[in-house]
Amino acid sequence: MQKLTLLLVLLFLICVIIGCTQMAVKKEGGSTQKIHIIPKPLSVEQYDGTFYLSPDTRIIVNQEPEGINNVAHHLIEMLKNSTGYSLAIEKYSPPKKYNNAIILKIDGQMNDLGQEGYELSVLKKEILLSSSTPAGLYYGVQTIRQLLPAEIKSSADNKHMEWKIPCVKIIDKPRFQWRGMMLDVCRHYFPPEFVKKFIDYLAMYKLNTFHWHLTEDQGWRIEIKKYPKLTEVSAFRRSSLGDGVQHGGFYTQEQVKDIIEYAASRFVTIVPEIEMPGHSTAALAAYPELSCTGGPFEVQPEWGVHEDVYCAGNEQTFQFLEDVLSEVVELFPGTFVHIGGDECPKVRWQECEKCQARIREEGLKNEHELQSYFVRRIEKFLRQHNKRLIGWDEILEGGIAPEATVMSWRGMKGGIEAAQAGHDVVMSPTSHCYFDYYQGDRIQEPLAIGGYIPLQKVYEFEPQPPSLSPAEAKHILGGQANLWTEYIPTTTHAEYMIFPRIAALAEAVWTQKDLRSWHDFTDRMESHFIRYEQAGIYHAKSVYDVRMIAEYDTMHQTINAKLSTELPGAEIRYTLDNSEPEVSSEIYKKSLRFDQSTTLKAAVFNKGKRISKIREETFHIHKALGCSVEIDTAF
Repeated sequence: MQKLTLLLVLLFLICVIIGCTQMAVKKEGGSTQKIHIIPKPLSVEQYDGTFYLSPDTRIIVNQEPEGINNVAHHLIEMLKNSTGYSLAIEKYSPPKKYNNAIILKIDGQMNDLGQEGYELSVLKKEILLSSSTPAGLYYGVQTIRQLLPAEIKSSADNKHMEWKIPCVKIIDKPRFQWRGMMLDVCRHYFPPEFVKKFIDYLAMYKLNTFHWHLTEDQGWRIEIKKYPKLTEVSAFRRSSLGDGVQHGGFYTQEQVKDIIEYAASRFVTIVPEIEMPGHSTAALAAYPELSCTGGPFEVQPEWGVHEDVYCAGNEQTFQFLEDVLSEVVELFPGTFVHIGGDECPKVRWQECEKCQARIREEGLKNEHELQSYFVRRIEKFLRQHNKRLIGWDEILEGGIAPEATVMSWRGMKGGIEAAQAGHDVVMSPTSHCYFDYYQGDRIQEPLAIGGYIPLQKVYEFEPQPPSLSPAEAKHILGGQANLWTEYIPTTTHAEYMIFPRIAALAEAVWTQKDLRSWHDFTDRMESHFIRYEQAGIYHAKSVYDVRMIAEYDTMHQTINAKLSTELPGAEIRYTLDNSEPEVSSEIYKKSLRFDQSTTLKAAVFNKGKRISKIREETFHIHKALGCSVEIDTAF
């Protein structure tokens, strides 16, 4: 009897422990509180209670370096835009107790969270945000932004809003040091205002690297004072549509400096890309003497790979590129300069006497080694200016430069090879990271190119291949997504292709691998769609598109139709009478069976409102259904 009683007590205690572990924390008033932070933090503990932001809330800083003041002013501006509150900054005065305050603290003892980690404690009377660096504080501020109501991203009149933050303790740090996105401004030029907005989008999700693709066959976008024709000639092209419209534009060095400063204030490092030796027709249009044939050339109105490239046997080519890079490295304070190195045809080099002479003089085997020679010379020059060269994975061909970093885009293979050879790597495979690929219905995205990369595919991106040893894996700096703009001519279209996939990318490169869960992410993601709407951000809703899979049941001679969306648990309503689905329509719960021809229409609803396109499919029942098909090729 005593044993039975003891056993029952133990079972009761186990149930209590499990229940406490799984129980949602309740806010004051008893409503369930959920935290929807993206990317997911290292740890989150929720407590009863709420911090209420008011016009009297103060920002307290414990140091006076420029970095922490920058974070404080960023927080103040962020809050002012939506709340209208103009909060004051005060210097921290220990052991003074603060009430209704947000404390920003640089703590030199927090090195275990690295250079970008932070600890956030929200209590009823104060918020304490601590980090070893201003960068960590900045990322903590982005978390505070996500803890506030979605209206914090709106510039509408919110004077009647109650600005509250749930009591919580968050400890967080990134998994990878390189967390980036690339914007191609060459195929279509985007004004400085949008470039800044793009940087804001990166910072919002704790991405820290902006890869700025500045030169291409279709346009040269950065002012180089020694070579004025690069902006007079190379920055503009005729339309490929034959409509007489001229496309183009460029950034002056003053504009570049302003954008760099803007990015730095958001702890985003800019990596400029100056393409070489291929994708260089725009430059050759202005300076044809740098080619193998002497031209003439035009800035290309057509996309693709073009055979005219920089002449690798001409010393004038290297003088030009060193002059260009001298101005570039003076502008950009970051460590890396991207030189492209991809898709360089060798046809002109094979036919060029100067290039063939270079191959003989340098004892090279072929044109692939000539490209390696080209890259090595540029890398040596960059090292002399305390910069590191990074290029697309084609720089592996013919032998990689000694200290080059590889950006692997043609799958993971090039990155794996580089890491195994001891080179640093940034993973950016087309399979997961090309945001110019369509993410939903082709009808909705008629200008998208390439493959199909939905939100879940981006979320499955794993920058660190399991085939690498622990020592080799350390060479994986991180990952990034790329937005190529051949078919993305407007800023709104660019936003549409970025969102919501940027959120999935952010979690893939920030959050620890064992904490990532697609189902958990989608639960948090839904609230971010509301934030996009509040902020006026154009975004795709293809995650709500209804998918229909039909199977023929030969035994019962029926069609079974299964409905789903990319977001699990979505409320799908459908009709079978050719009417449009409404909030009163039947809710889909299990597969539908048809024994006669039927038109099925379905859509996703949320809180009584349709939030997706209507998907329509007609399933035909006829005598040939399920029969085998034979093709007779005899005539």
